[in-house]
Amino acid sequence: MHAVYVIQNDVSKEIYIGSTSNLKARLVSHNARGKKATTRNDGAWHYIYIELFRSKDDALERERKLKAHGSAKQKLKLRLQKSLL
Repeated sequence: MHAVYVIQNDVSKEIYIGSTSNLKARLVSHNARGKKATTRNDGAWHYIYIELFRSKDDALERERKLKAHGSAKQKLKLRLQKSLL
């Protein structure tokens, strides 16, 4: 199973969109305080939204559409208004 996810940092309120086949390990990685662009020194990342796909290609295509800052991303943000931190 492959997932497209939206996480949000509870301090900076930043949102990140990504994809993975292991949701638990991916969130641990985001919160590991490493050198990756999605790690932060303060706050923690939390899942806000997850979509599951059987096909990795379908998940990657959905991730690309959401990251393109187009209508798909805007519609998702509207749908998640009350779910954001």
